[in-house]
Amino acid sequence: MDGLLNEIIAKYNYWIYVVLMMIGFYAMIGKRNLVKKLLGMNIFQTAIILFFVSTGVKRGAGIPIVDKYEVLKHGVDASTVVNPLPHVLMLTAIVVSVSVTGVALALLIRIHRRYGTLEEDEILEKIRQ
Repeated sequence: MDGLLNEIIAKYNYWIYVVLMMIGFYAMIGKRNLVKKLLGMNIFQTAIILFFVSTGVKRGAGIPIVDKYEVLKHGVDASTVVNPLPHVLMLTAIVVSVSVTGVALALLIRIHRRYGTLEEDEILEKIRQ
């Protein structure tokens, strides 16, 4: 039991990401206001980005900028440098997330102008009429 508790405490950041993901998921599924749904989606995306960035961390590792002559002579020890791929992919994900949020906000403005509300139930009721 003590080993399990130590394992859970050692991975506390992953538990925080899971909690953030569930908060975002609940906001997307459980809320009826479209702005709250959008905020939930942003929280969910942020949790995923934080998770991927944290998986790319190595304690005591340096940045992967090496001298090409040194690499040709001795090679590169992969345990001494950080893999930049997760960070680069998440930088792309952040750009996509900001773009999606901007387009979604523009659509929400159009929806509000057309229906006078951002509540999902009221919009569906007005569409059915």
